[in-house]
Amino acid sequence: MPDLSTFPITARWPAQHPDRIQLYSLPTPNGVKVSIMLEETGLPYEPHTINIGQNETWTPEFLSLNPNGKIPAIIDPDGPGGKPLGLFESGAILLYLAEKTGRFLPAEAAARYETIQWVFFQMAAVGPMFGQLGYFHKFAGREIEDKRPLERYRAESKRLLGVLETRLAGREWIMGSDYTIADISLLGWVRNLIGFYGAGELVDYASLKNVPQWLERGLARPAVQRGLEIPPRP
Repeated sequence: MPDLSTFPITARWPAQHPDRIQLYSLPTPNGVKVSIMLEETGLPYEPHTINIGQNETWTPEFLSLNPNGKIPAIIDPDGPGGKPLGLFESGAILLYLAEKTGRFLPAEAAARYETIQWVFFQMAAVGPMFGQLGYFHKFAGREIEDKRPLERYRAESKRLLGVLETRLAGREWIMGSDYTIADISLLGWVRNLIGFYGAGELVDYASLKNVPQWLERGLARPAVQRGLEIPPRP
């Protein structure tokens, strides 16, 4: 049985199944990337709910695994060389799990890097921009009288959706006929933008064709449906 006692986070969130991947997360757009990936691959894992509303990511135990204080993070008891490995950053975790299982990332070099570039597009652009739009439209930012920040993030989010709309023209998935970690990285964010954030009208989502159809296909996948609810909210 793997010994995870060297990871301080396991003192606060004990592993009942230390032989499984330990997932520390919450079903946010970033968090569900990893739970969806785990569900899609079928890797055994044990989810732990991290209550960000109670600032649990800023506890010493969580920071010992992710010094940036953000979910998600994992410990794989069967990492490279059979040794336990802790990882944070959802994009890095997606790449790791894809390479570990040989799934959802093309083996051919050019297609592999093309897929990775779309994951980076989500990490560098879609996530930060959609998140800021949500803050200024739905959360405390809406109380700010100066609406220039909201307009900036609205315009950029609309532009990014346009990039996706163009990419998906004539394609079932971001990489064509193959569903990959590029799709997994983006599904939760687009869903959140028009659902939880309620920003569909702001970004003229109804004018799009390819993105809504892609989102519908993605949300219809059983593994996606399960992953969107893991871990359970506190």
